[in-house]
Amino acid sequence: MDIADIATKDFIEVDVGTRMGKVRSTFENGNPKGIIVTDDGEYEGVISEREVLQSHVEDDAKVSALLKPSRNSPAPKLDRYEDVRETARQLIESNSKVAPVFENDDLWGVISGDAILEAVLENLDTLTVGDIYSDDPITVDENDGIGKAINYLRENGISRLPVVNENGYLTGVVTTHDIADFVIRENERTTTGDRVGDNDRMLDVPVYDIMNSPVETTTLDTTAREAVEEMLDDDYAGLMVTPDDDDRVVDGIVTKTDVLRALTYTEEEHMDVQITNVSLLDTITRESITESIQAVADKYQEMQVMHAHVRLHQHNEKLRGTPLVQVQIRLRTNKGQVAGTGEGYGAENGFRVALDKLERNVLEMKGIASDEEYRGQLLRKLNEI
Repeated sequence: MDIADIATKDFIEVDVGTRMGKVRSTFENGNPKGIIVTDDGEYEGVISEREVLQSHVEDDAKVSALLKPSRNSPAPKLDRYEDVRETARQLIESNSKVAPVFENDDLWGVISGDAILEAVLENLDTLTVGDIYSDDPITVDENDGIGKAINYLRENGISRLPVVNENGYLTGVVTTHDIADFVIRENERTTTGDRVGDNDRMLDVPVYDIMNSPVETTTLDTTAREAVEEMLDDDYAGLMVTPDDDDRVVDGIVTKTDVLRALTYTEEEHMDVQITNVSLLDTITRESITESIQAVADKYQEMQVMHAHVRLHQHNEKLRGTPLVQVQIRLRTNKGQVAGTGEGYGAENGFRVALDKLERNVLEMKGIASDEEYRGQLLRKLNEI
C-alpha cells in the first residue's frame, strides 16, 4: 500500500515571516497536527505544536526562527507514491507528526500519522496493546508545578505525563497541548512588561489545575485496533494502560506513535532498529548501533529482541562546539521491555553511556529470571517431600 490516496491537500500554510504569536494562536484555535512553512510559495519546512511549546522564541519573532537546523530535525520529504510502512518509519525517525508530500518535485500536500492509522485500522486486530505499549512511565504528582512537567516532557521527548496523587494512584494526565493552551491563554491576559514575572508564576501552577480528568484508560489485552479507534474518535494521542481490575494503577502508556512504530516491524533475520532524530548521528552509524545492541542482547541467550528503539535528543549545552546529546535505548523482547539512558557530548558518546546502562539492566533482568527459576525449582522439590 502506498500513500497516494492517504495524503491530503488540506493543510495550514504560513510564510516564514509570520509572527510566532499568530502561529501559537493557530495551534490553539485550529489544533492542527502541523503547519507547512513556505517562503514566497516555496516549501521551507514543517513545525509542530511540540516544537512551538519547547522553543523559547518570543511572540514577535518570525516563524523562520524555528526552522534553523540547530533547533529541530527536518521533516522528511515524501513522494506521493511512497510505501505506507516506509512513510511510518520516516515520520518516527524524524520525530514528525506530519510531513510534506511531493509529486514531481512540487509540494502536493501532507501526510499525517493519523491518516496512516485510519488507513490500516482493519489490519490492527492482530496486535494487542501489550505488544506495543511502553512500560515504566514517568509520572508527576498533582502538586508538582507546570515547570517540572515541561522539563520532564522536554528531557524525555514525550508528549504526556500521568498525574498521580499522594497515594500513587492515577488521577489525571497532562499533555503538551494542555500546557500550550494554558500558556497561550495566560499570555494573552498580560502585557509585555508584565510577562516575565507572570511566566515565572505560571511555571509554579500545579499540574492539578490543568490536567485532564478522568483519564481514558485501556488494558494490555485490548486490540491495537480498539485502542486506535478510541484515540482517533476522541482525538487522544495516547491512552494510559492499567490492570483489568484497577484503573488507578499506571502500568504504562500506549500512543499513536507506538502503533506507527509497530507498522515498521520486520520479519528479517537481523535486528530491527529504529532511530528517532536520526539526523543527530555524527560519528556513529546505524550499522554500528545495531551491532552494539545485538552484542548486548547476545549475552542473554534466552532473550530474543523483537524490536529496538533508539531516541536521540540534543540539549543546548555544548563542549568545544559538540552538543550534549541524550540517548535512550529501549528493547522490546520476549522477556519484556528493558531500557537504558545516557548523555554525552556527541551522539556516539551518549550512545555508549546509554548502552552501558542498558547492559547493566539486561544483566539485572537475567539475574531476576535466574532467581525466579531457582525459586521454582526449590518449590517443586518441596512439593515432592
